[in-house]
Amino acid sequence: MPERPGPERDPRDPLDAGHVADPDLSAEAPPTGRRRLAEAIFRPSRSQAVVAVLLAVVGFAGIVQVRVNDTDDSYAGYREQDLIDLLSGIAGTTQRAEAEIARLQQTRDELRSTNDARSAALEAARREEQVLAVLAGTVPVAGPGLRVTVTEDDDEPIEPSAVLDMVQELRTAGAEAIEVNDQVRLVASSHFGTHRDGITIDGVELTSPYVVEVIGEPDTLAGGMSFPGGPTETFESDDAEVEVEQLETLEIMAVRSTETPQFAEPQD
Repeated sequence: MPERPGPERDPRDPLDAGHVADPDLSAEAPPTGRRRLAEAIFRPSRSQAVVAVLLAVVGFAGIVQVRVNDTDDSYAGYREQDLIDLLSGIAGTTQRAEAEIARLQQTRDELRSTNDARSAALEAARREEQVLAVLAGTVPVAGPGLRVTVTEDDDEPIEPSAVLDMVQELRTAGAEAIEVNDQVRLVASSHFGTHRDGITIDGVELTSPYVVEVIGEPDTLAGGMSFPGGPTETFESDDAEVEVEQLETLEIMAVRSTETPQFAEPQD
């Protein structure tokens, strides 16, 4: 029995069992990723173009908003006259501030000047106080000077007037402080007298030898003792011995208490 012919086969059908497709007739290979990127950039689709435009609009709006926020528009709504009045007020405030600064600087300068004058006055007062304290004998002092030792003869006592004359000559020669026998500080009100064994100075009884310590310029003080007819010659005429020593430094420690005058009052 003869075979019935089957259906005709399509040589291009790859599903046809036992058929090998012709390479020239197969479908094209899918595009690579690089190729798809190049096509998207140089040949964008309509949707891609729309998205790009929207993104550009959003970016521009953001930049404009930032610039607006950075702009100081505090006075944007002011009228011209309002701005003029505002500037005038600022100018007036500035002038008042400058005037106040000038006034304060002047006050500062006056205070400095006053303080300087006050400091100078206080310093002058301190120096004057020190001078007066030395002259009044209320403080111990030290400095160069002279030590005079007078030893009287047993048969010829020294007269208080001779000691007073010596003190006066020493003061004339520039004596700044005088002390006798480490006991009596001589001052302007000092007075002299006698007692049975010697002399008295300001009521203090003293005996020979009489040691008189004087602060001042040593050579000048020595000249005040040794000139012809001066204290040294006077004492020697009464058979007393006189020794004069010039010293680079000596100390006078005897002091006087401050006394309030009973009758004398200072005048302007």
